[in-house]
Amino acid sequence: MKKYCLLTLITLLFSCSTIKFVAEPLDVPLLFENKKAPLSETEKKQWHLMDLAIDSIPGMSVERAYQELIKDKLGETVVVAVVDSGVDINHPELEGIIWVNQDEIPNNGLDDDNNGYVDDINGWNFLGDCEQENMESVRLQKREAPGSEEYEKFEEDRQKTIDGKRNELSRIDEFIDKAFSSDSLIKATLGKEEYTLEEVENFSPKSFKIIDALLFQRSFKERGLGIEKMESYRKNALTSIEKHYNLDFNPRAIVGDDPDNINDRGYGDPNVIGPVLEGADHGTHVTGIIASNRSDASGSKGVLNNVKIMVLRAVPDGDEYDKDVALAIRYAVDNGAKVINTSFGKAYSPHVEWVWDALRHAEKNDVLIVNAAGNSSADIDPGNKKTFITDEKDGEEIVSNFLTVGASSFSYDEEQVAVFSNYGKVSVDLFAPGDKIWSSTPGEKFDYHSGTSMAAPNASAAAAVIRSFFPKLSAIDVKLILMQSGLPLFDRVNLPGSDELSSPKKLSKSGKLINLYNALIYASNKTKLYDP
Repeated sequence: MKKYCLLTLITLLFSCSTIKFVAEPLDVPLLFENKKAPLSETEKKQWHLMDLAIDSIPGMSVERAYQELIKDKLGETVVVAVVDSGVDINHPELEGIIWVNQDEIPNNGLDDDNNGYVDDINGWNFLGDCEQENMESVRLQKREAPGSEEYEKFEEDRQKTIDGKRNELSRIDEFIDKAFSSDSLIKATLGKEEYTLEEVENFSPKSFKIIDALLFQRSFKERGLGIEKMESYRKNALTSIEKHYNLDFNPRAIVGDDPDNINDRGYGDPNVIGPVLEGADHGTHVTGIIASNRSDASGSKGVLNNVKIMVLRAVPDGDEYDKDVALAIRYAVDNGAKVINTSFGKAYSPHVEWVWDALRHAEKNDVLIVNAAGNSSADIDPGNKKTFITDEKDGEEIVSNFLTVGASSFSYDEEQVAVFSNYGKVSVDLFAPGDKIWSSTPGEKFDYHSGTSMAAPNASAAAAVIRSFFPKLSAIDVKLILMQSGLPLFDRVNLPGSDELSSPKKLSKSGKLINLYNALIYASNKTKLYDP
């Protein structure tokens, strides 16, 4: 990976912005600051925006940045491209922030701006009417001769995964049955259809069965679960068996292109929501993290409102194609995006050069790409198993405009790094909030999601704020500012997926959590030396 010293950072910063944010940057350690009391409902929904010193919650200090620095200042509008599953562009929370291609006349069947896409008003849908897809490993297995060594290796992994999904289904069914039976028992015992857990706790005398039912229902609610969510988990497990890992499933025929020919580009359509509204769940949640209305009462509060979201539907329910990813990045670059969010990943990339060429195209045109590190609790440094997309080739960083983000939690202690997050002192640049993030979902709804998919848009939004107020800073400038200005993670954190304690410097290149308050100050004070 390329290395950048602080002097390089300072010499790169040459913004001519007249806006100055004057304050001393936040500092650590603040070992005494971790919040001990349970989070309130507002804190649960907005913890990623909060401040460690003021709120005792290790968010990105977004609210503090608005209250103390940004106030009524307004920067330039920034276009952020969301390459994802599609976005519910009609969600009221996203009203007014969806990008509109002003050079295209809606629904006239013509490519008015001659960019190769007909009626691309809000972006482009590279998947057409395709909703589910195979995993890349299954697509690669189909290319091998049955009985060959490679085929059998893929088959062994495929069957192992299917067996795991079947076991998962069994556990989910048991859980759903327990939820129904415990609920029915409590209702029968109390003699009422509606009840609170407090009523159950106060009921006397309690049988062992009612105590067991109470404990289950309490755990059920504390974990944010419900029958609807469990049914969703069940549906996802079934989809994996019937679609993702099914050798007989060939959904690309629906799209109608040749996914192995990068020059076959006459495919897709302008429907950036996708064929099924619920299929846009992931992309709608990501978009809300970046740009939800900051002034309403939904609890979902974006990092930036002075933004336009360009929607590029290229990520199916399954693994994305390299071709779609490469073309989506190129579309974003060629149509004015300054930040591209890529909250997806996979284990194989047969046409990785197409994606790398697209990354180079973005670098050449000064576009920052913010990428999710992945959710396998894995070390993704060179020499280990890669997650794609990546900017790493043969142990070296091929572009300078690629920011890889791991996920953090709301705990300022050993558990600050999210248990699922990938990590790497070379391949991951920094961390951002990604555990239990509240945001918009299709159909005017909201929900909590977790993943580095949620961390990346938090970082994308922070990058967009910097590009809004300091438009002459380059993509690499912004990347370096975010890395340098972050707050160090807790002194010793659990290695994701284990109880082993590790230095934060071993989990990412910076060892830091993104901090918008500091980033604005760093961008303003270009000649002042700060400790890295």
